[in-house]
Amino acid sequence: MTLAARRWIATEWGGPEHWRLVETEVPDPGPGEITVAVRAAGMNPADRKHVAAPRPGVRLPDPIGYEISGEIVAIGPDTRIGSGEAAVGDDVIAFRVNGGYATAMTIPAAKAFRKPAPLTHPEAANLLLAGTTAAEMLERVHAAAGETILLHGASGAVGVMVLQLAALRGVRVIGTASAEGAERVRRFGGTPILYGPGLLDRVRALGAPIAASLDAVGTDEAVDVSLGLVPDRSRIITIAAFGRAAEDGIAAIAGSQPASAVFRDGIRAELARLADEGELVVPVARVYPLEEAVEATRFLAEGHPGGKLALVP
Repeated sequence: MTLAARRWIATEWGGPEHWRLVETEVPDPGPGEITVAVRAAGMNPADRKHVAAPRPGVRLPDPIGYEISGEIVAIGPDTRIGSGEAAVGDDVIAFRVNGGYATAMTIPAAKAFRKPAPLTHPEAANLLLAGTTAAEMLERVHAAAGETILLHGASGAVGVMVLQLAALRGVRVIGTASAEGAERVRRFGGTPILYGPGLLDRVRALGAPIAASLDAVGTDEAVDVSLGLVPDRSRIITIAAFGRAAEDGIAAIAGSQPASAVFRDGIRAELARLADEGELVVPVARVYPLEEAVEATRFLAEGHPGGKLALVP
């Protein structure tokens, strides 16, 4: 029986003013698929960027949203999810889906994993995009126990995940943040340091050699300070300063890159396990009704929400 649902779509390239909440039908799941009643949709800057301008492989109208948490309401024949056996009624999370800003959707079962029990649906819906990005950053710079690394944007969503995963590796993190964000950096085990003029000298004054630098903000300051502190450019990585990466010979990663996609797909189960064991938490700043996706997206674009945002149908 086909399920009726609502979802947000982009009807034109540009900002959320071109998004529409529409009625749709969710197809029944076939082999290798499940249908999920969405309990929360995670929100990321990438959601807006996905439809901000024409890009290869994207045709309008296009649904919005990359990650969800919800309940399986139908499952295709002979189907297992990414974490193993599953049944109708199980709670799952899914990442790298297309159209998570919805009340329900049918997705490839391999993209779904059992929801970590300690996390609420809004928290769980925000685990995997930030978590896989953070894990890849640490992996790419070969961050090792006993080392000290510099993290630009430590109080943001990806930064908080880096802090937690670095602590599990035994890696010390000096994290740049605003005065308001410093306590969040401390909460997750980092040493906060104020960004802005004089950052290079403030980091040097701490006395610890910086083995690697991770940039989650993309500013010239972040790249310049990283270059000034880390002689091995293969141990400097950014997820935002793509122009500077090309100019300065540092690594830049994005989920659209084939190698990044393979790594992030491969680490999902481990992140879900860590969250299920209470080793990873997801700070959520605000939860919005699904109908307020445009307002929520505009708030997210301000850049300092103080935690993740989620849409709840």
